Amino acid sequence: MLDKSEKTPPLNFSPQEIARFDALAESWWDENGKYKTALDFNRARLTVIEQQIRHHFTISPTTPTPFTALSVVDIGCGGGLISEPLAKKGAQVTGIDASAVSVEVAKRHAHISQLDIDYRHQLASEVVEYGETFDVVINAEVVEHVPNQKQLIRQCAQLVKPGGLLVLATLNRTVKSYIVAIVGAEYIMRYLPIGTHAWRKFVTPKELSQWVGNEFTSTYQTGMKLNPFTQRWKLTSSRQVNYIQCYAKS
Repeated sequence: MLDKSEKTPPLNFSPQEIARFDALAESWWDENGKYKTALDFNRARLTVIEQQIRHHFTISPTTPTPFTALSVVDIGCGGGLISEPLAKKGAQVTGIDASAVSVEVAKRHAHISQLDIDYRHQLASEVVEYGETFDVVINAEVVEHVPNQKQLIRQCAQLVKPGGLLVLATLNRTVKSYIVAIVGAEYIMRYLPIGTHAWRKFVTPKELSQWVGNEFTSTYQTGMKLNPFTQRWKLTSSRQVNYIQCYAKS
């Protein structure tokens, strides 16, 4: 393990992207704010993530605090929308983010919620350098915001303990995703602030699997779709827009 004071890892983040999320950080938990639709999406996404953790570690659905003794790292944790629910279910959660403002928002909200979560203003590369590993590594809607996408996914893969689970969620680079996630969500419906996403940074499912590496086995994949009439998210076999993929490390 490296001395934290001696090593400065290469940076893999966009200052423009961080500035954008800094400006919106206080809205992370606002049910009526700019992230309202994102909060609804997060609830649906969490259901999938929790189900896959239970399945991977063979945990009974009736267990009160099912994730006790599991270590989890939430890469790009933002305000803690994934970190907090997992901590409430007993997981030992570490949340890292390149946005110092978002980390402070997450810390404040965890304090209010009386949750012990290890939030850090840190990059995945730093966690790798320190030699830390986790039972579950989650990277949700982060890879489309960094300059070196392959590097980030490889770093996430390195953080998974043998026998652990890697959960990746992002947007596919398709014509449909441009129409739905950029034109529709940002410019027409205004579900997200304009400029939240750059279509060219979207990642295909095949690219993700290639970057993860041969030491992993794909265990689950699903698409997610918003019903514009009911405003509810549902799972779909199509991964043309939003999707989640899970991998088990041998």
